[in-house]
Amino acid sequence: MTPLSALATACVPIDHYSAVHVAASTARSLAEQCRLPGAMPDQAAVLASELASNLDKHARGGTLYIRPLPLGGGLEILAADRGPGMPEIERCLTDGYTTTGTMGAGLGAVTRIATHFTIRTDAEMGTLACARLALPEQPQAARQPAGLICVPADREQHCGDACAIIDADRTRTMIVIDGLGHGPHAAEAAQTALRSFHAVVDRPLTHILTALHRSLRRTRGAAVGILRLGAEKAEYCGIGNVRAVAISPHQVHHRLTGQPGVVGWNIPAPQSHRFPLAPGTTAVLHSDGIDSRWTHVPPHFLLRLPPSLLAGAVAHHHRSTRDDAAVLAALPHPRHS
Repeated sequence: MTPLSALATACVPIDHYSAVHVAASTARSLAEQCRLPGAMPDQAAVLASELASNLDKHARGGTLYIRPLPLGGGLEILAADRGPGMPEIERCLTDGYTTTGTMGAGLGAVTRIATHFTIRTDAEMGTLACARLALPEQPQAARQPAGLICVPADREQHCGDACAIIDADRTRTMIVIDGLGHGPHAAEAAQTALRSFHAVVDRPLTHILTALHRSLRRTRGAAVGILRLGAEKAEYCGIGNVRAVAISPHQVHHRLTGQPGVVGWNIPAPQSHRFPLAPGTTAVLHSDGIDSRWTHVPPHFLLRLPPSLLAGAVAHHHRSTRDDAAVLAALPHPRHS
């Protein structure tokens, strides 16, 4: 069985009202794969239906991103669009409110059903809304300060990127793997590296990268970036074009990319780079399916997003649809903050 952390994000463009049904059935199916008990798959379908319907009625360029929670324990449904924003956001979250003459249960129902719901809106970048369903015995999982999007290129059935966030030994370690090329062979390389990462996640970053290099020798290889977050510092180790970024609500503080090479084929001796991590800083790790220019002059709205929405905003507005794309965003492990 495929581990939940290996599942790509289900991406459902809301370009017609019929997509609302697709979104609901996709959410239900993924909730069942996540083994959410009882009525939770049906609740996931309702959340997806309401968020997708809201996009269809009020927004342009809307998409639903559906996937397991980044650190496990449930499911999340993230809605992103390209405007025009929600000027009366508090009223929109009230049961019965409507601007279209419909019942208006919409976002009010979402706030009631979701374990945790986060929403931000901007006139230029549009609205981002993340509804999370956590397992009954792990309600705190819905508030995990992390976001993850991993999607294949358009018209591809297999995602050649893979990523994960793992907490171990009071550290938070993030990885993005970009299998060379596209399609099933790239996906095979990415998933092979991800399995190897899970087995050695507690080791030093340079050792992890060396272990992944050995595991990928019979594949087409990959670019890999690994980021470990501590209380006031972070450590990055990478080969190939996987980028690490540290941002605060006011500016971008650090930009790093990997050493030249292909993991599994030919790499230099891995080197790690440490850099300070000021309080309130969010770490972002992404593949080259995300246009790196998003960090050049990012709007304040983007910089101030919580990690659960930041990953979705970066992916929705800055990914290339011709390439697989993965982006992670997270705060340090809570035991360090």
